[in-house]
Amino acid sequence: MTTTLALPSKGAIADPTLVFLRDCGLRVDKPNQRQYTGALPAVPGMAVLFQRVTDVLYKVADGTVQVGITGLDVAREHPHQDVIVIHDSLGYGQCSLVVAVPEAWVDVDNMVDLADVALDLREFQHRNLRVATKFPTLTRQFFYRHGLHHFTLVNAEGAIEAAPTLGYADIIVDLTQTGTTLRENHLKVLSDGIIMDSQACLIGNRRALRDNPATLDSIRVLLEYLDGALIGRGFYQLTVNIQGDDAETIAQRVLNNPATRGLQGPTIAPIYGLNNTGQWYTVTIIVPSKELLRAVDHVRSIGGTQTSVTPVRYVFLEQSPTFARLLEMLKTD
Repeated sequence: MTTTLALPSKGAIADPTLVFLRDCGLRVDKPNQRQYTGALPAVPGMAVLFQRVTDVLYKVADGTVQVGITGLDVAREHPHQDVIVIHDSLGYGQCSLVVAVPEAWVDVDNMVDLADVALDLREFQHRNLRVATKFPTLTRQFFYRHGLHHFTLVNAEGAIEAAPTLGYADIIVDLTQTGTTLRENHLKVLSDGIIMDSQACLIGNRRALRDNPATLDSIRVLLEYLDGALIGRGFYQLTVNIQGDDAETIAQRVLNNPATRGLQGPTIAPIYGLNNTGQWYTVTIIVPSKELLRAVDHVRSIGGTQTSVTPVRYVFLEQSPTFARLLEMLKTD
């Protein structure tokens, strides 16, 4: 049985998705740019189908495809009993779904203020607050949680940021990355108006993963690549030459600083050469990215020279953490 992975065909995360998969060692072959199908050679038996981000979710929901990459905002806006979020943070396509009001509303800074505006509109103008959005479900849930009930959702397409200026809505709820477009349209985000943070995510069809061992095995291979690459991004391989009496003495000097303890401590090997004075050793450590400079400073302080640093492409743990979580999710069905 062929397993199909649905990918975005257009939109903000379409090209970044292909780049992300390629960087994970999962090159997508698409012989013809006009075709909606492709292949993933690194995962045996896995085909690729290109769809719009919302259609990715629909295809996974109805079982046409078994897994797909879409935005987490899409998955939360259109929940479906047969769709599970396998990985909610693939590390790209970051944005936030926010409540934005006109900058001219100088006295409106938070959701409490907005609720007061809604009440005033209801009392004095006999109408509801009009909210332009493409996310009615998330907007409604968020407003209700903040005690705001007198509002009307206006379905908007295209440049939603212009809705208040054009007059068919009072405020908007939309995705933003930097806030630049909102500011250019004289809108501001409420201080507590972030409905959710979103990025690209991997979703799957619950039934297909639970009932088809071959499909589940293909997903395991896919997740091994994804987890290996994502975990690897958090580490560097540091290699340094240090002079010392023996390997154990050098190991203790390296381990004296938490920054250089690495994943499982250093690997130490003697350097053989005719012109060396005393015994030299090469020390190799896998260190977290955030500890890189501290690690370099420490090995310098204990006599390290000729330090080189290499990005780690993959870190494969005993098992793919995401696949382990997926198995637990499927057990609860």
